Amino acid sequence: MDPNTVGFAKHDHDHCISDAITAADRMCRDAGLQLTPVRKRALSILLEEHRALGAYDVLARLSEEGFGAQPPVAYRALDFLTKHGLAHKIERLNAFIACAHPNELHTPAFLICTTCHAVAEAETDPSHSLLSQIAETTGFTIARAVLEAEGTCPNCREKADK
Repeated sequence: MDPNTVGFAKHDHDHCISDAITAADRMCRDAGLQLTPVRKRALSILLEEHRALGAYDVLARLSEEGFGAQPPVAYRALDFLTKHGLAHKIERLNAFIACAHPNELHTPAFLICTTCHAVAEAETDPSHSLLSQIAETTGFTIARAVLEAEGTCPNCREKADK
């Protein structure tokens, strides 16, 4: 695992957010999809922190900004974002995170820091995984896999070592 994975690495966060929103706008326009103001803001909220946020966390922020206070507002936006590869659901946390590799076919692995709650998305090669070998041996066809690991991120490990 590259310690510079987005989520744990220090980077120009404002640039990271603006680049991701620009890419999402372009991807939606090219696919004939509408990145409505509420969907765009939900994506921005997910991008603002490199940690997973629950639907009600997103809803609270949307509500504060006048986008509506009913749960379907957040759930519809998050459903759109996950369906079109702009966000992922972190099953273990029942929360969502912006996709670090939108517009790419990939099988992500999520590294969840139990100290600071940061989440990093890393790419995996599903064709060489133990799970794919087991599936092949048993004749099973994997349609979807979610790989999530909990531990300590490099930043928290560094703080603990001091």
